[in-house]
Amino acid sequence: MIGSFHFIRPWWLLALIPLALLVRVIYRTQDSAQAWRKMIAPNLLPFLLSGSTPRKRLTPLLLISSGWLVSVIAIAGPTWRREPSPFVDETAALAIVVKVSPSMKVEDLPPDRLTRSVQKIQDLLAARRGAKTSLIAYAGSAHVVVPATTDGGIINTFAQALDPKIMPNDGDVAADALRLADRTLTDAGGGSILWIADSVASEQGAALALWRKQSPTPVRLFSPLLAGTELDTLKTNARPIHPEIVRLSADNSDVDSIARAAKYSSATTGGKSDRWEESGYWLTPLLAILLLPFFRKGWMARTAAIG
Repeated sequence: MIGSFHFIRPWWLLALIPLALLVRVIYRTQDSAQAWRKMIAPNLLPFLLSGSTPRKRLTPLLLISSGWLVSVIAIAGPTWRREPSPFVDETAALAIVVKVSPSMKVEDLPPDRLTRSVQKIQDLLAARRGAKTSLIAYAGSAHVVVPATTDGGIINTFAQALDPKIMPNDGDVAADALRLADRTLTDAGGGSILWIADSVASEQGAALALWRKQSPTPVRLFSPLLAGTELDTLKTNARPIHPEIVRLSADNSDVDSIARAAKYSSATTGGKSDRWEESGYWLTPLLAILLLPFFRKGWMARTAAIG
């Protein structure tokens, strides 16, 4: 912490120069012994002036100078730590990546895998109302359907329109889809990825591993599959990116789990804010204490007369 201490606006410290000059001029003007210093030896001067009234320590000049010093330091912005990431208290963005292939139209999970996935997306958007969400669809090619937006209605509309018939190519480019999701999150400030798929091509292993080396973005894999060999194969082929597996449930427990985990996901842009936390306001009470004597009626006049 000590090593990080600095001033946000250090040029304000230049305001201490006129303070030093002003104090020096006023002090020399108010020094009653100044005229005698040129005529009396320094070793005799204290004895000759010993009968004079001692100058009061707490003077307006001292308080004004101290107040000026404290004010300049406060305005200069002393700091030693960064402001917390905005995603600590707010809902982070989420990129939903959906595989739109013919296998997603299989009706083993009524009405079919894709429709059930879209229903879960609708429930998730309702749970994350007002949060930024993007939608990416892929098969043999990957496409940003909707960039990050807080309008859940748009995401719902386009999600319901997903169908293998509208995809240009059949196949599996999961790594490309995750890369596109990362880009939408970067534009949104960071977040996590929800990957919805019923299979991952084994040929995608190397591409997925490469993406994971380049990106720390958390990924949660949600599959519209029941327990069995097909689900086990999906988990094995998705292992290169180390996703968190979310099991399909008949109720909303799976959606609630995703919503809670995605809410505070670390930002992909670093997690730390680039802004330093302003700490000069901590000096305000000290400045108020220094100014208190000036509110006492007649204090400046009596102090000046004594000095």
